[in-house]
Amino acid sequence: MHSVALLTPSHSKDLERFALLCDSIDSCLTGYVRHYVIVNDDDVPLFEKYRSQQRVVIPASRYLPRWLWAVPSGLLRSRRRIWVSLLSYPVHGWHVQQILKIAGVLAAPEQRVCILDSDNLFFRKFDIGRYAGAEKTPLYVDRNAIQADAPLHATWLRNCDHLLGLPQTSFPADDFVGNVLVWDKATVRAMTEAVQSAMKLSWALALCRTRPFSEYLLYGRFVASSPSLLAVHQIVERSLALAHWDESRLDKSSIEAMMHAASPEQVALCIQSYSLTSSRDIREVLASGLEQATPA
Repeated sequence: MHSVALLTPSHSKDLERFALLCDSIDSCLTGYVRHYVIVNDDDVPLFEKYRSQQRVVIPASRYLPRWLWAVPSGLLRSRRRIWVSLLSYPVHGWHVQQILKIAGVLAAPEQRVCILDSDNLFFRKFDIGRYAGAEKTPLYVDRNAIQADAPLHATWLRNCDHLLGLPQTSFPADDFVGNVLVWDKATVRAMTEAVQSAMKLSWALALCRTRPFSEYLLYGRFVASSPSLLAVHQIVERSLALAHWDESRLDKSSIEAMMHAASPEQVALCIQSYSLTSSRDIREVLASGLEQATPA
């Protein structure tokens, strides 16, 4: 078995959701060594109370290149965080979080890293070590899910092809975007080396200059392009998490219905923060004991 870590990039606006994620990890997950939490430097004090023997809070500046600077929040005209550089156009928080995921995996001592965004939570007992630390790295794939006219994913995929120096993907194409996804550290290192070779730039600068893209598509496309990498990954066609992707707000009954609709192997929910679903409602449903399932 390979050692397994968890990684969550977060920020102050997601603090309530992050608290739910931490509570669910502490209640449901076993089999991991550390939970690395990467947040904006000025958000560190807000997240310190979630630090534990297994959970480490890390300022983003530790992993970001020195040529990328966060604009102080007092100087911003909107609530969106911005990072500036003399080498690229400004980048926003969503873009920076993608860079932090890659940098965080490269810095982790563990060989496998399970990436958990703040709007994920677990509702069933689960040994993540058995799943993520197995001989082959699980790779989530949604077969032929991306059409050529997809407004976001098609553009992301084309940009990932460009970053990796690969021929343009034919459509429909596989999608690798999901939740509770596992990356192999050696594969991520090889992926960044491929980006640097193709773009003749550091991988972080190449990502800052190529927008938009998806870190999950970048990893999945890189693995899919290599028979040797595919051989050390295990294709998974059903996500561990049941997701609510749209903007409609869920009430308690809808959250309960999501849990009841989950298949036996699904152990987590992703309820997107932009849906404005109440964190209190989610917490109350989880605490109600409606889904006290046996370990998956």
